[in-house]
Amino acid sequence: MNTTIADRLSIAQSRMNQAAQKCSRSPSEIKLLAVSKTKPISDIIEAYQAGQRLFGENYVQEGEQKIIAMQQAHPDIEWHFIGPLQSNKTKIVAEHFDWMHTLSREKTAKRLNDQRPAQKAPLQVCIQVNISQEDTKSGIDAQAVIELAKQISQMPNLSLRGVMAIPTATDDVNVQQAEFSQLKQIYQHLQQQFEGIDTLSMGMSGDLDMAIANGSTMVRIGSAIFGDRA
Repeated sequence: MNTTIADRLSIAQSRMNQAAQKCSRSPSEIKLLAVSKTKPISDIIEAYQAGQRLFGENYVQEGEQKIIAMQQAHPDIEWHFIGPLQSNKTKIVAEHFDWMHTLSREKTAKRLNDQRPAQKAPLQVCIQVNISQEDTKSGIDAQAVIELAKQISQMPNLSLRGVMAIPTATDDVNVQQAEFSQLKQIYQHLQQQFEGIDTLSMGMSGDLDMAIANGSTMVRIGSAIFGDRA
């Protein structure tokens, strides 16, 4: 039986709700970020019509094109940039996106701050932590988070909201648990030192139960909603 995007969104939301209830959390604390990279605008519209408002894009120019195409008819969509960002493309993110999840360098933060249009609200940002300490992954070391947070807090056109990470791709639940737990501690440490910290962006289709049990406030789901990439 073929399922629609609306069906799959409903299934994903049910999974999140059940995971929240299992660890005595309110489902309303956890947001679903639909990862729409490489997917056509028609798919985003279908998800929008089913009630989805938060969309994540990994590629700068693709995201820009979608935002420009959709902003007049659907101004209430919240656009999140969740991919690696080269410093020569910060202007596009600063001018078009609402959120940036992968901030890991002061230089990038300064460029985003300087390039954010004055008429727009501050760009909402998360610091990406390389929680698995893999050379191939973006993000900063856990020990460097507070220093970068201090630098961001001095930038008026950025608003620091929390941290994001992509844990090790593994079936070893002990490794997953250790990394999620560490990220939760970093998040709580940030909350103690800075105002407005409310976002722990972690968890995807395969590990959302454990992410939610460890305090995730935003899970990123792509193929389980939109289907596998072509």
